[in-house]
Amino acid sequence: MSTSYLLLHGLGGSGPEHWQTWLCQQLIERGHRVYYPRFSDQDAPSREIWLRELDELMSSIPQDEELIVLTHSLGCILWLHYAADHPVRHVRQAVMVCPPSADTGLEEISNFFPLAQSIQLSAAAKDTLIIMSSSDEFCSPEQALVYQQLEVPVLLLPNMGHINTASGHGPWPLILDIALTGTIPLQQLMTSPARQH
Repeated sequence: MSTSYLLLHGLGGSGPEHWQTWLCQQLIERGHRVYYPRFSDQDAPSREIWLRELDELMSSIPQDEELIVLTHSLGCILWLHYAADHPVRHVRQAVMVCPPSADTGLEEISNFFPLAQSIQLSAAAKDTLIIMSSSDEFCSPEQALVYQQLEVPVLLLPNMGHINTASGHGPWPLILDIALTGTIPLQQLMTSPARQH
C-alpha cells in the first residue's frame, strides 16, 4: 500500500516560503504523492464551501492509498469539522499544527466556529496528533484547553509563534520526520533549538 499525503492550508493559503510548501516538495522528492489543494476564497473562507471541497477531494483519493493528513491553522478547524461530519474517508494519521482559538477576533474565520460539541477524531483518522506553540498569537495556552480536551496527544513546543512564515517556518525538519515516520522524534526535540529556520 502506497503512502500519500494531504496538506490543508489555513486563512490566506500557505505561500512559497511556508513549511507546508517546503514539506510538499520534500515529500515529492522522496517519491510520495501529495495532495495540496487551494481552497476557494482563501482570504474570505466559507466553512460550507471548504468542507464541500474537502469532501469531494477525499472521495476522489483511492482507498488503497494510505493517507496522512497535515493541517495548519484554519486547516485544522476544517479537519475538525470533517471529523464531526461523517467523514467520507478514513486516514492513517492526522497532524494538526496550531489550530486557532475561536476568540482570535478574526472576522474572516468566525464562520468556522463554534466547533461541534462532540468530535470523534477516531472517526476520521486512526491516529491524531495536535502540535501547538506556547507563544501562538492566535491561540494562547489557556485558549488551547479546548483542543487538549479532544483526548488525543498534544505536543506543546516552546516559543514558536504560529509556526508559519512570520515565525521562521520555512523549512521545518520536525514536521518532515513526523510525516515520514508517523512518530514524534523525541531525541530531536531534546537536541534541536526550539525555533528552526
